[in-house]
Amino acid sequence: MRRAVVLLSASLVILTANAASAQNNAPHNLILFVPDGLRGRIVTPQTAPAMAELRDKGVNFKNSHSLFPTFTTANASAMATGHYLGDTGDFSNTIYTGYPVGPADGTVTPFLEADPVLRDADEHFGGDYLNEETILKMARAKGYSTAALGKLGPTLIFDHTDKIGTDGLHSIVVDDSTGSKNGVPLSDEMKAALTKADLPLATPSRGDNGKIGDAKTPGTTVANIAQQAYFADVATKVVLPMFKARNKPFVLVFWSRDPDGSQHNNGDSLNTVTPGINGPTSLAGIKNADDNLAQLRKALDDLGLAATTNIIVSSDHGFSTIAKESKTSPSAKITYDDTPKDFLPMGFLAIDLAKSLNLPLFDPNDKNARVADNAHPKAGNGLLGNDPAKPDLVIATNGGSDLIYLPNRDKKLADRTIKALLEQDYVSGLFVDDKLGRFPGTLEMSQLGLKGKAVTPNPSIVVNFRSYTTGCDEPTNCSVEIADTVLRQGQGMHGSFGRGDTLNFTAAIGPDFKAGYLDPLPVSNADVGMTIAQLMNLRPVGAGGLTGRIMSEALPNGIVPKTADGSIVSKPASNGLRTVVKYQRVLSQRYFDVAGFPGRTVGLDDEAGKQKTAGK
Repeated sequence: MRRAVVLLSASLVILTANAASAQNNAPHNLILFVPDGLRGRIVTPQTAPAMAELRDKGVNFKNSHSLFPTFTTANASAMATGHYLGDTGDFSNTIYTGYPVGPADGTVTPFLEADPVLRDADEHFGGDYLNEETILKMARAKGYSTAALGKLGPTLIFDHTDKIGTDGLHSIVVDDSTGSKNGVPLSDEMKAALTKADLPLATPSRGDNGKIGDAKTPGTTVANIAQQAYFADVATKVVLPMFKARNKPFVLVFWSRDPDGSQHNNGDSLNTVTPGINGPTSLAGIKNADDNLAQLRKALDDLGLAATTNIIVSSDHGFSTIAKESKTSPSAKITYDDTPKDFLPMGFLAIDLAKSLNLPLFDPNDKNARVADNAHPKAGNGLLGNDPAKPDLVIATNGGSDLIYLPNRDKKLADRTIKALLEQDYVSGLFVDDKLGRFPGTLEMSQLGLKGKAVTPNPSIVVNFRSYTTGCDEPTNCSVEIADTVLRQGQGMHGSFGRGDTLNFTAAIGPDFKAGYLDPLPVSNADVGMTIAQLMNLRPVGAGGLTGRIMSEALPNGIVPKTADGSIVSKPASNGLRTVVKYQRVLSQRYFDVAGFPGRTVGLDDEAGKQKTAGK
C-alpha cells in the first residue's frame, strides 16, 4: 500500500511540476518575506494589517507548520533547500560539530547565527555544511538576480557557499555584520548605490532592542525599528531598483528579526508568565515587521513590479512565553547569583544529567573548564565525562528543546540518560537516534524526518520540554514552555513541539498564486523551499530525499490532494509515559502538529495517548 501511495505522490508531483513549468516558461520575480517568530493566529487587521491583507487577498495557508526542532537556522535550512533537517543537518540554532569551531572561541557547540561560524562549518564539512543546494545558489547559477537581507545567520544561509571574489554574479547579502570584518563584502556597485541613496555602508545596531535584561532588570520595551528600517530601505531604495534595471528575474529574501527579537527580549513581564509575549513590546515587534512588508509592497507598486512578482510570507516558527519552574529538577534547588530562588537556571538539563549520571560537567563555552557545584555553564551547553576533550555526552542548549549527543554511541549510557530524563517534570517527549535502538517511552528520530543524508553529527536524543497555556481564546497565542536559555521567565522562546511553536504564519500573493484562496491542507517550511524552486524553474540536485512538496493546491489549475490524520505512540516507559506524535498526511508527506507526553504539550490532550498506530 505504501509503495502505491509513494508512486501516486511522485506522479502528482510530476504532473504539478509540468503544469507549473508550462505556466512559468518566463519565471516571475519572487520575494520571500520571513517575519521571524510570527505566530500563526496572531495576525489580524489590527495587529498586522499588511500581512492580513496579503493573506486575505492571496492564499491563506491556515494549516502551516514549522519543522521540529522549531528553531531559526533549522527552518531557514528547510526554506532555503526544501529539505527536512535529517538532510540539512541544521538540527537547531546550537549544534555539536564534533570539532572546535575557531570563530566561536573554539567551542564544539557553536551558535550558528554568525557568518564566520557558518563559513567555518562549510569549510569543515566539505564546503557545504547543509549538503544541499539552496534556492539562491540555484537562482544565481541561472543568471537571476539574487539578494538576502536581514537577520544575521538565516540570511546568509540562503547562499552561504557563495565565494566572493570568484567570477560571475554574487548574491547581495546585507545583515547585522555588513560593514564589519565579519560581514559579506559589498560590491562596488552596491557601495555606490547605497551612497547615492544616502544610506550607510554598515548596518546600524539594534540599540535598546538588543537589551535582554537580567533576573532583576526588565529587558527591552522597544521594537527593532532602526535596524529593520535600514534593511527595508536597502531593499526598496537600492536592491529592487537595481534588479529592475537588470531586467531579468530575481529572488529576494527579506528576513525580519522582528517580532522574534522583541518577543525574546521583552521587558513587559519580568519573572511572570503574563502578559508574557502578549505585552506591548511584542505587539510593537509584530507591527514593525508588518510595516517592513508594507514598504516592500509599495516599492513594488512604485517600480511597476507588483504584477510580475510573487510574494511568500512565511515565519520560521511560532512563539511561547518562557517558564522556569520545576518541582523535580535538582538544579532548581541550587542557589545561583543570577537566578531567582527555585527557578531553573540556564543549562539546567546539563546540570541535572550530570548529577543523575554521576559524571563531571565541563563548559564547552569556557575553554572546557569544570563547572562548579553552585554554577551553571556560561551558555547552557555541557560536556559530561571524565575528559572534556573526549566527552561521553554532549548537551547543546537551545530553548524549548535541547539536543543530546553520545559521541561513542554508548547504548547503556543512552538507556541511563533516557531513564533520568523520564523522571523530570519539564520533559515532554523524547526522540532517539534509530542506531541506538528502541527505548520505552521514546520514538525514533526517523519518524520526524531527522535521519537522512546530513553531514553534521546526528543528535542521539532530542529532548522536548513541557508546554501549557495561560488560557485564551486561541491557545497557540498564549503558549508557555519550559526553556533552557539565558532569557527569563516571562520573556519569549520557541523550539518546542507544542502547537504554539509549530503553528507558524504562511501566506502568498502574486501572479502564480490563486486569489482569495483559503488552503485547508497542511504545508511546511520545506514546502516553501520546494515551491519557490518550482516557481523559479530551478532544478536542485539533492543529496538526500527528505524533501517537502510543491504546494500545488495554491497554484491556478494545481492539483488539490487529499489529507488524512494520524498518530504515532511509543511503548510506555516504566512510569507509564508515552511519547505521542500527532500529524497530518498529504499522500506520503507527514506534517507534524504536536508531540510529547499527553497533558504536557500544547495541543496534545490526554486522549491522544490512548490512540495506537499499527506496528508500534
